Amino acid sequence: MSQLRVTKSGLVVNAVICIFIFLYLRNPTPVELEKEPVHSEVVECGFYPDELCSALSEGKGAAPQIAKFCKTPHKSEIHAHLHTPGNCSRISRGLHFITRSLSTEEGDFSLAYIITIHKELAMFVQLLRAIYVPQNVYCIHVDEKAPKKYKTAVQTLVNCFENVFISSEKMAYAGFTRLQADINCMKDLVHSKFQWNYVINLCGQDFPIKTNREIIHYIRSKWNDKNITPGVIQPPHIKSKTSQSHLEFVPEENVYAPPNNRFKDKPPHNFTIYFGSAYYVLTRKFVEFILTDIRAKDLLQWFKDIHSPEQHYWVTLNQLKDAPGATPDAGWEGNVRAIKWKSEEGNVHDGCKGRYVRDICVYGPGDLPWLIQSSSLFANKFEPSTDPLVVTCLERRHRLQVLRQAEVPIEPHWHFQQQSHFNMRLNR
Repeated sequence: MSQLRVTKSGLVVNAVICIFIFLYLRNPTPVELEKEPVHSEVVECGFYPDELCSALSEGKGAAPQIAKFCKTPHKSEIHAHLHTPGNCSRISRGLHFITRSLSTEEGDFSLAYIITIHKELAMFVQLLRAIYVPQNVYCIHVDEKAPKKYKTAVQTLVNCFENVFISSEKMAYAGFTRLQADINCMKDLVHSKFQWNYVINLCGQDFPIKTNREIIHYIRSKWNDKNITPGVIQPPHIKSKTSQSHLEFVPEENVYAPPNNRFKDKPPHNFTIYFGSAYYVLTRKFVEFILTDIRAKDLLQWFKDIHSPEQHYWVTLNQLKDAPGATPDAGWEGNVRAIKWKSEEGNVHDGCKGRYVRDICVYGPGDLPWLIQSSSLFANKFEPSTDPLVVTCLERRHRLQVLRQAEVPIEPHWHFQQQSHFNMRLNR
């Protein structure tokens, strides 16, 4: 009986200790509150976010299941900064933007970005601060249909950076206007006061999986003075999309215009039409060629009633042997985007751990090991409103990599949260 009393006594002591730890974690000391406000949802997950991100990145079996219960609001801090009056220094520091060039190599090689967005404000901020460095330049195209509050918040952020601006042209994100939006930003970039070596286009559901320095290394090592436009001659099942006129989106009415079934004339200048990625890495000289060469202008006009012309235009022009930086017959070479296509499941990848939308994987936490191991520069597709943890983990890992590669003293505000209650960091 005495042994039973001792056992019960031990259980009571253990229970008291557990309750104390639980209350301690739920109620940090005033000093801790001053250092870092912690949401109750985060505390209840215990090891959120760095330890959980580390476990997900390493493919630990139980991590994805635990992640389902740790979907804390990722956007409240970002929205607070953009919707609260304040100066740009507060916004830049509060949102952890890198404010200096991190190495001589990066300072001597500037990139231009074209970013097309229409939703997910917090995701846009996470994307921009991941790729932002002061020597680069960024043209933002905001869909004309985006809510006014969204546009105002984007403008608030853009106004804080001299090298970030909104496209001078207003267009809706659909059909030919999707291609025209890139052309408009290219015009703005060429005429801006900023010098740049290459331009890269992104959408609001992209995120980098390589640092700025690694992107420069990749371009210089394999594509120096060359364009990257992955694609091939049109397969038979794609050719019909460019042989006939197709539906065109009418932004004002939010509908598609009546179909035009007529067969199109042959492409101008005897072009052979290629099919490929809508995303690219282009030299400045090639961009200037696109904006001035009569063949490029005529081809642009010919594509006005073509379905998804952005999947044909860049790769077709890059086949011209006299185009600056041309890479004829490069095929699908060029690690620009990591995408899990449903048709490639079991071959190129191990399946989507999130969900498929129009045969493209919207990544879930279980996709993190595959993303981290990818050789691509960027990945698509993310929806933080559905699953914020995926981008949160990628972003934190990306920032640690950026800071490890820096050759200058690190500013304190460049760090995200460095310590949790368990004083651990995200692994490599």
